[in-house]
Amino acid sequence: MDAIRKQASKLREQVARQQQAVFKQFGGGVYGGSDNVVTDEVELHLYQKLEKLYLSTRAAKHYQRDIVRGVEGYIVTGSKQVEIGTKLSEDSRKYGSENTCTSGSTLSRAAQSFARARAQMEKERGNLLKALGTQVAEPLRAMVVGAPLEDARHLAQRYDRIRQEAEAQATEVFKRHAKVRETPGNAESAMKLEAAETKLQDLKRNMAMLGKEAAAALTAVEAQQQRLTLQRLIATVEAERAYHQIVLQILDQLEGEMVSERQRIEAPPTPTSVDNSTPPPPSYEEVNGVYAYQTGERSSDSMGYFLGEILFPYSAVSEVELNLSVGDYVVVRKVYTWLHLNISLAYWESNNFHFTLHLGYSLSGWGGCSDLDYFVFQSLFHIR
Repeated sequence: MDAIRKQASKLREQVARQQQAVFKQFGGGVYGGSDNVVTDEVELHLYQKLEKLYLSTRAAKHYQRDIVRGVEGYIVTGSKQVEIGTKLSEDSRKYGSENTCTSGSTLSRAAQSFARARAQMEKERGNLLKALGTQVAEPLRAMVVGAPLEDARHLAQRYDRIRQEAEAQATEVFKRHAKVRETPGNAESAMKLEAAETKLQDLKRNMAMLGKEAAAALTAVEAQQQRLTLQRLIATVEAERAYHQIVLQILDQLEGEMVSERQRIEAPPTPTSVDNSTPPPPSYEEVNGVYAYQTGERSSDSMGYFLGEILFPYSAVSEVELNLSVGDYVVVRKVYTWLHLNISLAYWESNNFHFTLHLGYSLSGWGGCSDLDYFVFQSLFHIR
């Protein structure tokens, strides 16, 4: 239909130009003067302006209608998302409140935090949908079906019909002029020519008046369409921006809470009691008292630590042995039951007990020495 309308408009413009050229060539009559030629040019300019305004307002109307349809569709799908999100929030809240886990309540607390955050986000989504409906869809829908646009379009359509009648009447006047020239002095032909010219003048006056009204109305509607549509688009952007900012804050807070719960689960357990199978190292006095005055009431198996002072240096002969210097102190802990003491020489001197100690043990049970499989050293210890 648009193509047909444009083609018809072009044909009418061509006919109008041809008529102006013919009237100018013959001179006289209604179109004989220069004022009439100027008037026709003004009317042609007005017609072209009205046609552009008509197309502009129609395109803006269609765009407004597309925005309304898009927003309404977004509201429908968003309402469904709100429903799903609310159900998820309720399920999470229910799980968190029941707390059926027997090993802890970390997941329950995280579920409750998630439920609260999800409920807040769905509430904000509902506010967004409401704002889009009241601030965007309704104003645009009212303008699409509003009276100003329809009235302006009706004026433009009436102008177009009167213009077509004026073009047809101008053709009739041209024919009457030709007939009068063919039969000069014919009173009937002269009267018909005068009546045709009068009718053409009336049509031209009505057409000019209606064209100005239609142009003013369409211009006002076009400006209103441009302004209102832009305002509604800005309102859409602002509403969505505010929604996403609030949701981002909610998600940041929720992430912090849930990460804290996860770290609480993944953190290494804090020891609450000391393993009785591995007694702590005894003090120097305890070791001295045990070995200086040890009786048969306490077996050697119950004491797992030995403290000694190095009296003679020892240089390691391999990478898995220790270098010992005079004055060093060594604490030896019994790790396995096969730890053995092999005393080869013992004697008493100046209230001190001297002995040669052959110690063999595996370091695989010592922290930080798990890469050593076997270690043997020989030294002389001075037990205080």
